[in-house]
Parts: sequence; C-alpha cells; structure tokens
Amino acid sequence: MSKHQADGKKVTTRRLIAMKQAGERIAMLTAYDYTMAKLVDASGIDMILVGDSAANVMAGHSTTLPITLDQMIYHGASVVRGVKRAMVVVDMPFGSYQTSPIEAVQSAVRIMKETGADAVKLEGGSAVYEAIRLIVQAGIPVVGHLGLTPQSVHQFGGYNLQAKEDAAAHKLLEEAETLERLGCCALVLEKIPAVLGKQVADRLEIPVIGIGAGVDVDGQVLVLQDMLGLDEGFSPKFLRRFALLGEAVTSAIGEYVDAVKDSTFPNQNEWY
Repeated sequence: MSKHQADGKKVTTRRLIAMKQAGERIAMLTAYDYTMAKLVDASGIDMILVGDSAANVMAGHSTTLPITLDQMIYHGASVVRGVKRAMVVVDMPFGSYQTSPIEAVQSAVRIMKETGADAVKLEGGSAVYEAIRLIVQAGIPVVGHLGLTPQSVHQFGGYNLQAKEDAAAHKLLEEAETLERLGCCALVLEKIPAVLGKQVADRLEIPVIGIGAGVDVDGQVLVLQDMLGLDEGFSPKFLRRFALLGEAVTSAIGEYVDAVKDSTFPNQNEWY
C-alpha cells in the first residue's frame, strides 16, 4: 500500500486538473484483467490504462498492432469490474480510428458503452485532430498520446527516442497545444527528451503523463508487468522494476511441482 493514502473519492477528469493545479503528481499503471486491476486500484493508483500493450504482455505479439477492438473491449470491461476509485482509460487499438473520423467516433462509443470506462486514448497529432474533435463532441473524454507512438513503430523504424531535433520538438509542442484546444483531458508523452517533457507540461493546463519523458511532467505511467519484474527481457532506460515477481512466481510454481510429484500436496489437512 502506498504511504500516500488515497481517499475513496473517484478520480475524474476534473480531479486530474485539480491535481495538476495543486502540484500533486499523478500515478498511472496499466492493467488488463479483473484480478490485477482490483489490486492496482486498492494500492492507491490514480489512473489505470487498459493499454494496447496487452498485445505484447498478454498475447505475446512483438508489436501492439494485432490487438483488435473487440479484444480491447474485453480487457477494458474486465478491468472496470475490478476498479472503484481509479480513472480507467482504454486504448483505441490500431485500425479502430485511422480510417476515418466517423469510424473513430463509432469505436470510441463502443468502448465507452461496452466497457464502462472513463475515457479513451488514441495516438497521434495532426492526423487525428478531426477524430479527437468529434469524439470529444460526442461527450467522450480523450487522452492524447505524442512522442513515440507504438502503433507507428514501422513508420519510425523502431522504438527510438523522438523529437530530438528542434523542428520535431517544435512540432510536438504545437500538436500538444492543439490537442488541449480540441478538448483532450490529459496527454501521454512517450520517450522524448526530458527538457521537452517539462516544456509541454509547463505550457498545458491539462495533465501530462510521461513514460520516458523525465520527472518534470505531471505524472508517470508504466506497464504493470514491466515494473513488477515479470519479464526481465525488456529493459528500456525509463523502466524501474519495483519488484522481481518473475523470480517469485517461478519459484512458487517449482515448489508446487515438487510437492505434487513428492505426494506432499495435498496433505491430510487439505483433502475431504
């Protein structure tokens, strides 16, 4: 449990703004299922992202591209059922909003109706302006995402640091300001220089959540499985492991296997 005791009051878009204004950092993690979402929520987290990273950590794909809208709705609904306090944001997967703004609204409406989530998130800047405008107009809170946008990994040629050059940094700043004007309730910045992360956070009134964007943004997000140390094969610079649960899990399962094979499980207190 966090030493920063969270009250039971639901985290909403208005509360996120109040947290930024008060200088209170926002803690965000991913979750993809009921059991883990319930634990994450009870630990005092402010926001839970049902990320399209489920394609990686839940399904074993090398990119986020394969996951479908139906699958994201399944994960989103599972998470919502386990959450009482945190604001739940569901990623709009690749292919659910790029074709047309109308498709984007239809996808966002499905997510909200079928999951009970509090907001949707989609990646990109100028290419998705109209989609964001229409989704917000439909009454759906939107979280933007700039910098490294994993759905564009093939266009980028890898998961590289973004907005390093002055022109790219200037463009990102402009896009961030536009996303705020269009009505985004928050913005995720991924894998950009820390100085640029601070500039964006200082300029915007909405909260800016970083992942590899330095400490001077309004909050941080990590993939739950990564920060719990369930997969030690993934080690980007921005990742801190707060536990090594992969070792604990394999050790526990190994003990179970031994107990079964040695006939020490179940014992007489564990059968009827």
